[in-house]
Amino acid sequence: MSKIDIKSLNPDELKELLAKLSDKPFRAKQIYEWLHVKLVSDFDEMTNLPGQLREQLKEISEITSLYMVDKLTSREGETTKFLFRLWDGRVLESVLMKYHHGNSVCISSQVGCRMGCRFCASAIGGLERNLSTSEMLDQIYRIQKISGERVSNVVVMGTGEPLDNYGNLVKFIRMITDEKGLNISQRNITVSTCGLIDKIRALAEENFQITLAISLHAPNDSVRRQLMPVAGKYSMEEILKACVYYYEKTGRRITFEYSLVEGLNDFTEHAHELAARVKGLNCHINLIPVNPIKERNYRQSEAKNIQNFKKILEKYRINVTIRREMGTDIDAACGQLRKSYIDNTSE
Repeated sequence: MSKIDIKSLNPDELKELLAKLSDKPFRAKQIYEWLHVKLVSDFDEMTNLPGQLREQLKEISEITSLYMVDKLTSREGETTKFLFRLWDGRVLESVLMKYHHGNSVCISSQVGCRMGCRFCASAIGGLERNLSTSEMLDQIYRIQKISGERVSNVVVMGTGEPLDNYGNLVKFIRMITDEKGLNISQRNITVSTCGLIDKIRALAEENFQITLAISLHAPNDSVRRQLMPVAGKYSMEEILKACVYYYEKTGRRITFEYSLVEGLNDFTEHAHELAARVKGLNCHINLIPVNPIKERNYRQSEAKNIQNFKKILEKYRINVTIRREMGTDIDAACGQLRKSYIDNTSE
C-alpha cells in the first residue's frame, strides 16, 4: 500500500487522518505548522507530538522533500536557478529572483510539458507526469530554507502547463495562501497558461485574487500556430472571450505574455494588430525578448524592434512593459538547466 502524501493534506484532511488514528483534532494544527511554517522534512523534528503518534505517522505517511541536485547563481546575484530531484529520480527546476519589492520564486507544475511550444526548452521530450501539490509547495519551501529569506511572490510559470494539472494547482494556491501556512497573498501569485479555455473559465469560478497570465505570443491565429500547437485547438477569439469572462468574475486585470521572435512576430503591423485585438480589455502586455535555445533556430528580436513594438502599443494606451532579462548567464529560461542535466547524465 502506498503511503499518504501528508504534505498535500489541508487542515481538514489532517483532522480526518487523526480521527482515523483515534488522536485529538488539535494535533492537526501542530502537524500543519511543522510542515508548512517550520518547513520540517522529518517526523522526528515534530517535538511536540507524542512519540507514538510520530511512529504511526511514519508507518502510514511520508513527507515530500525535494533534494537539491544543482544551484546556479547569476553574476549579479539577483537570480538563482535550482535543480531538484524528486522521489522517483526525475528532476525539475525552480528559480529564485530577488527584486527590491521582495523575493519571487518561479516554480514548475509538471515534469516536462505536452503543449509543445516551439521556443520552449520545457516542451522538448514531452510530458512525463504532473507534480503533486506537495511537490509544488516544496519548491518554495526548499528555496526559502536554502536562501534563509522569505518568499513573498510566486509565479507558476516554470516547466509545464499549470492548467493541465488543474486539481493540484488549485489545491496548491489554497495551501500556499493559507494563513495557517506561509500565508502568501493571493495577489502575489501569478499563474501562466497557454490558453486552455475550459480551465480558464473554471479558474474564474474559484474566487481567487491571483493574476492570470496568458501566453499569447502572436497577434493572430496563423502566426500563433507556427509557435504554439495549442493554437490549432483554441482560437485567439475563444481565448479572449475566456479572458473577458475571467475579468468579469474576478475583477483581476489579465496579463498577456508576448515573446518576440525576430522575423516572425515582431513586425510593426503585428503590434498594430495586437493592439486592435485586445482593445477594450483591462490588460497588461509583457513583452519578452525570446531566450534562444540550441534545439531551435529562433532568434531574439533586435532591441530597436522591441522598443518600437512597445511604443506602438503605448500609442493605443495599452499598459506594456519589457521583461527585464535576468539570469541569462545561467540559462535561466524555462527548462534549460533540466534539459542540460538530462543530456549530460544520459550520455
